[in-house]
Amino acid sequence: MVAFLRVFAVWVVLFGWLLVAGSSDDPVDLRRAFPIVEPDSEHTKLRLSREGLEAIERITNPIAAVAVIGPYRSGKSFLLNQLLSLSCDEGFGVGHMRDTKTKGIWVWGTPIEMDIDGRKVSVLYLDTEGFESVGKSNVYDDRIFALATVMSSVLIYNLPETIREADISRLSFAVEIAEEFYGRSTSELYVAFEPAKLLWLIQRDFLQGKSVQQMVNEALQHVPNSNGDKNIDQVNQIRDSLAVMGDNSTAFSLPQPHLQRTKLCDMKDNELDQSYVKKREQLKEVVSSIIRPKIVQGKPLNGKEFVAFLEQILDALNQGEIPSTGSIVEVFNKVILERCLKLYSQRMDILRLPVEENRLQEVHEESRGEAKKLFDHQHFGRNHAERSFIKLDDEIQKVFRTFFLTNQYQSSKLCEARYSECEDTMDHLQVMRLPSMAKFNAGFLQCNQTFERECVGPSKEMYKQKMNKMLGKSRSLFIKDYNQRLCNWLVTFSLIVAIVGRFIIKFILVEVAGWAMFIFLETYTRMFWSSESLYYNPAWHVIVSTWETIMGDSTWYIAVRSTHLLAVFWKEETRISFAVATVQQSP
Repeated sequence: MVAFLRVFAVWVVLFGWLLVAGSSDDPVDLRRAFPIVEPDSEHTKLRLSREGLEAIERITNPIAAVAVIGPYRSGKSFLLNQLLSLSCDEGFGVGHMRDTKTKGIWVWGTPIEMDIDGRKVSVLYLDTEGFESVGKSNVYDDRIFALATVMSSVLIYNLPETIREADISRLSFAVEIAEEFYGRSTSELYVAFEPAKLLWLIQRDFLQGKSVQQMVNEALQHVPNSNGDKNIDQVNQIRDSLAVMGDNSTAFSLPQPHLQRTKLCDMKDNELDQSYVKKREQLKEVVSSIIRPKIVQGKPLNGKEFVAFLEQILDALNQGEIPSTGSIVEVFNKVILERCLKLYSQRMDILRLPVEENRLQEVHEESRGEAKKLFDHQHFGRNHAERSFIKLDDEIQKVFRTFFLTNQYQSSKLCEARYSECEDTMDHLQVMRLPSMAKFNAGFLQCNQTFERECVGPSKEMYKQKMNKMLGKSRSLFIKDYNQRLCNWLVTFSLIVAIVGRFIIKFILVEVAGWAMFIFLETYTRMFWSSESLYYNPAWHVIVSTWETIMGDSTWYIAVRSTHLLAVFWKEETRISFAVATVQQSP
């Protein structure tokens, strides 16, 4: 009977244990670490783990989070277990191999309840995957770093021995990204980022007369740069980006717990270095004194709100184009600058060169404005936005300079072609068989109108002056030639009148008029009138007007042309007859 009761009791205990284990509401079930963010298969992006999120969603109190970041194999998981007063078997997994033990971001399932400013707050402790481990992309490290910066209320930057320039650069980079994505994840246009309290934790056994706070202050001081060195400028810009966390930083040193680091998990407090134990307890007090609830949009977050906030941030991080780590915000903005510059170039390419300079300048300003709008919408790091836009503006000016020079070349090429065409037209008008001022003026006007219409751009003014000079010279030469040829035609006409009066109608007055006209044209006009003065003389102007009227009438033009041919024929006949008569009279 006793044996039966013992067996029955065992079964009751086992059944009760199974009920306890199966109850999701029992806090014992949450006393372990849960993954909340895990890497994808390529270790480039992050994804949420529902198991850990469900543990957080249970929390109804305001949440505060303590996250530990730092290089891999630097003791982050062991440090968290020490802060939670847990052994390695109970708390976060601690690895002693060369590869990193923690993947993504893990949370301890049972929050620590604290009374902060008179209200109950649930404090979560977060373990993050260490950076600089093999087999990962730098982009992945950036996302882990940025996500931890956004999620935490206290960010413990765990560093072995000292602060390196790469540590400052990486933290600066993460703060800029976290700040920017925090603003982008909200529905408002921009929300000021409330940074976490930063705790620089340096684990070392010697300080060489300096406190850790002095080390941090010296590491964050501006480097003198009287010579304007660009590399030093970048170093100082990194420090400027940390100004957002400047009033929220604390420095703390923690000695090594024991020389045999691989056996730390097997040691009790009395086996560890007592200076370490003392400093560890001080560190707990420091963390407790600076921790505050996570505030988003002016209010603390409970479990469900914290998970929703995390989902927004992770989605923004995974969609964002994050370059390699180890660079400052100017490099981070490189892709954004290239996109803005491409937009500017595309808008400028719409112009069909050449165009007037004021039009080119107008489109340049419009395109620059559109590029700036895109930059304002997409740039990262508001603390460096002005410097980044100056860089973008410099690149835009270089592209504009190329468009400016191309516009000048195309304008010069086009105007030169129109000028050459006009020059050829003027040369052709100079050699008309029958001189016609009306035809010359018509060709002159058409040439000038074509030039004015088709010659555009910055070279137009120069070629316009050149064109006016060429046209003026052509007109002067044509007038001179026109008067000469018209005078020759009139001389021919006077001879015809004299011949007709003598041999055809045999009227002496007509013959005398013809010879008088011939003598006048051959002597007086050549002796006393120049080509220009002859053309503008009122009497000559009447003659020219009459001639142009005849040339404008096709019937009269045929008659004049026939008369001209007849005169030429008669002249040749006379010359031949004279030659024959001379031969006959010779002995």
